[in-house]
Amino acid sequence: MVGGGQLARMTHEAGIPLGIRFKLLSDTPQDSAAQVVSDVVIGDYRDLDTLREFARGCDVITFDHEHVPIEHLRALEADGIPVRPGPDALVHAQDKGVMRAKLDAIGIPCPRHRIVTDPEDVVRFAAEGDGFPVVLKTVRGGYDGKGVWVVETPEEATDPFRAGVPVLAEEKVDYVRELAACVVRSPHGQAVAYPVVESRQVGGVCDTVIAPAPDLDDSLALQAERMALTIAKELDVVGHLAVELFQTRNADGSSSVLVNELAMRPHNSGHWTQDGAITSQFANHVRAILDLPLGDPRPRAKWTVMVNVLGGDYPDMYSAYLHCMARDPKLKIHMYGKDVKPGRKVGHVNTYGDDLDDVLERARHAAGYLRGTITE
Repeated sequence: MVGGGQLARMTHEAGIPLGIRFKLLSDTPQDSAAQVVSDVVIGDYRDLDTLREFARGCDVITFDHEHVPIEHLRALEADGIPVRPGPDALVHAQDKGVMRAKLDAIGIPCPRHRIVTDPEDVVRFAAEGDGFPVVLKTVRGGYDGKGVWVVETPEEATDPFRAGVPVLAEEKVDYVRELAACVVRSPHGQAVAYPVVESRQVGGVCDTVIAPAPDLDDSLALQAERMALTIAKELDVVGHLAVELFQTRNADGSSSVLVNELAMRPHNSGHWTQDGAITSQFANHVRAILDLPLGDPRPRAKWTVMVNVLGGDYPDMYSAYLHCMARDPKLKIHMYGKDVKPGRKVGHVNTYGDDLDDVLERARHAAGYLRGTITE
């Protein structure tokens, strides 16, 4: 696996019961996964020679991020190394312009959009629709709110162009809430779909995931799952695919879904599956890239809630464990081995049960106590 973050850490954990020998290419020995994987190579994923040396002896290469240069992945494939997801799929998660063009071509609904060349072109794009505000995104490199600007006036449209990369303009969608549809697909085309979840963001970062999404019409949930499965098939995705969605309200009171982003790896919106699904996203990702039969994605409980633990000013996790575990014996805590820094994702908690209000309160209390924003 290329990338040493928490996604690699949890994917490695899912492979242990299957006896999977896991090799990691990590930036530093301190990275989250590098702390727990026995076979670690420290190197730069942007260097082709490093990738080639790392890949030697591997049965398959996969990723915990989408940033490996596509031309390097093509070189690995030419060397006979299976890359999953492959470069032809992964480019759609790397480049938002390529992704939008492909989704248009296969008939998947998206916000109104086009590539813009300069601030004046942004003004023209706004005039083609309902005016400002509009959303500007660098086509490459953005995540967790980075590389994204909500532009209210023409004067604010200059910053995104300073990075020197193409900029995608999108209408600012008036949405009801954000959803995510997660699917997993294997090389021979078997695919499974997890329940559609609600994803609540704070400051552009995922804060809470509720599985399944409350009060979501069955027909809309089915539409979202089918869209995700169609995208996985048409883009030839192998492994886990997260399709981030906007749920919008139509004039007649009905709802629709629009695709916001794609991620071709285990994803924050699927962390609930570790404790809330029969087969987790991580276990199914491992199965998919090794072309093993996929596991059952159905939920174990009526409701599962995941809340991210963001770093604060309270680094004493052991004392926090004592409180959280005693207060809620059913609580599941997943920490990533990261140094605690304000706003940094250092872990998450999962709760589950039959009463959504209770499950939400338990998850929020635990995450807040671990962060130090709740002290009783």
